[in-house]
Amino acid sequence: MSSVLITGGAGFIGSRLSAALLGDGHRVDVLDVLHPQVHADRQWPSDLAPAAGRHRVDVTDLDGMGDVLRELRPEVVVHLAAETGTGQSLAEATRHGHVNVVGTTALLDAMTRSGHVPQHLLLASSRAVYGEGRWRERGGEPFYAPVRGAEALALGHWDPIGPSGADVPVTPEPQLAGTVEPRPASVYAATKLAQEHLLHAWTSAMGVRLSVLRLQNVYGAGQSLTNPYTGVLTVFAQDALAGKVLDVYEDGRILRDFVHVSDVVTAFRCALRREAAGPLLVDIGSGRPTTLLEVATLIADLAGAPDPVVSGRYRLGDVRAACTDVSAAREQLGWTPETPLRSGAAELLTWVRGSRAAHVPPRA
Repeated sequence: MSSVLITGGAGFIGSRLSAALLGDGHRVDVLDVLHPQVHADRQWPSDLAPAAGRHRVDVTDLDGMGDVLRELRPEVVVHLAAETGTGQSLAEATRHGHVNVVGTTALLDAMTRSGHVPQHLLLASSRAVYGEGRWRERGGEPFYAPVRGAEALALGHWDPIGPSGADVPVTPEPQLAGTVEPRPASVYAATKLAQEHLLHAWTSAMGVRLSVLRLQNVYGAGQSLTNPYTGVLTVFAQDALAGKVLDVYEDGRILRDFVHVSDVVTAFRCALRREAAGPLLVDIGSGRPTTLLEVATLIADLAGAPDPVVSGRYRLGDVRAACTDVSAAREQLGWTPETPLRSGAAELLTWVRGSRAAHVPPRA
């Protein structure tokens, strides 16, 4: 078994991954700054495994990172620490660039300065790197959709226009590494692609194994209830349980691939165990595209909330469609997602309901 350090380890994925790796027999330490946007009380989360070592260090703190690496000398580093707000990144580009890009270079420099190079580095990347992705006209050749600007969105031009014009229907293709080019449509996406490039260059030179997992929309129990940029399913769940009408953006046909956090944790475990020495770049999702209206209707139905309303509102930086094909992950990792969306959504609602009840203030 290995010694594993997880940056951003107190977060949604990190807390669950640390418990799973401890169960596999690894020694696990987590490093996290406990940012108030995610951890409102600035405390270690209650669902973080007690056996995991805890280090409150900012990933951009080169000296602090160096101290942790000299002390632990981990064989494996899982890099989860990142700012994740897609829309937020357009207004706070410096913050996202500092944490995601400078934080990654600080991690690499801290390894060099500490005199310790791990055997394996794993990165949680994002489907956001593909941007608007590749589309295809009916019976035609594929094309890359341009970034949707404010003017087009204000006019309700949701789908991209193909080479033959607006009258020809277009459909998105699955986002697949090695097949679809990364073309970031937000600052956040650009920083995630930069992380991939930085780690590939460094690990290639240093002889370190690299595994990059491009995650689709991850959801599940434990996702932050206070972060305004948390996953849309968690937002929907909170609003539905409050009896609100769910607000579905654009025309309701934004397409997403929702993958349960337990399946993502399993994918990281598979990547850690893989024996191939070469770099890995693979997409992790459910492989089942779902529209926002479909998932909002599902959650409203499970929660007994009113029917959702398609508002026509939009958010700059959001892409129209995102979904992957899991065949490559199945082939390269021996991994297959197992959690159906309906059961995962029901579990999420149960957890949110319990979390809300636990935080209801006593009556006067």
